[in-house]
Amino acid sequence: MTRKYNNINISAVECTEEETKLFYQKIGRKVQHMRKKRGLSQLELSYLIGFKSTSLVAGAEAGYSNIRFSLEHLYKIAKVLQVEVKEFFE
Repeated sequence: MTRKYNNINISAVECTEEETKLFYQKIGRKVQHMRKKRGLSQLELSYLIGFKSTSLVAGAEAGYSNIRFSLEHLYKIAKVLQVEVKEFFE
C-alpha cells in the first residue's frame, strides 16, 4: 500500500511470517552464543533477568514461534552479559 505524506510516496513495509520467524531466531541464537561465551547456563541467565525457570530463555533461544525476547528482556540480558543491546541485532 502506498500513501502520500507531505507529497512523498510512502510504502508500508511488509514482512512475511517466515521473515519474522527468522528474525527472532537470529536474535535467539545471538543471545545463546553470547550467554555461552560468558559461561552462563540458561537457568543462571533466567534468574539474573528475573525469571524462576528457563522457559523464556530456552524457548527463545530454540526459536519457538510463540516464545520471543521482548525489548525489556534484551535490555536486561545485555546488562547481565555486559554488552550493548545493538549487538543482538548485528
